[in-house]
Amino acid sequence: MIRSFLRLLGLLCMAGAFIFLVYDGTKSIAGSMFYFTRFEEMWNALYSKGPQDLIKPPIERYVGPWLWDPVMVQILTAPTWMIFGVLGIILIVLGRKKKPLIGYTRD
Repeated sequence: MIRSFLRLLGLLCMAGAFIFLVYDGTKSIAGSMFYFTRFEEMWNALYSKGPQDLIKPPIERYVGPWLWDPVMVQILTAPTWMIFGVLGIILIVLGRKKKPLIGYTRD
């Protein structure tokens, strides 16, 4: 049941990635230049507080400041379709069915 839920979330993330890819593509074609929506822009559109106000203090307090600057800053500046696509692929792989063993029995 958890595997099917992970696959469902993965497919929803992949659908979101496709939607943002089409959105960025049409905006790029209309503007005659390459355009992509950063993950931080999408976050700011959804929430009133930015990611620096909301998730930066807990990350620096509980994990360490080394995680915020190189890792989270790169994630926030990445294209939204890429973040959703990678997350969707990870969830689909985690939720896949196990392949049956050929010639062996499970104990």
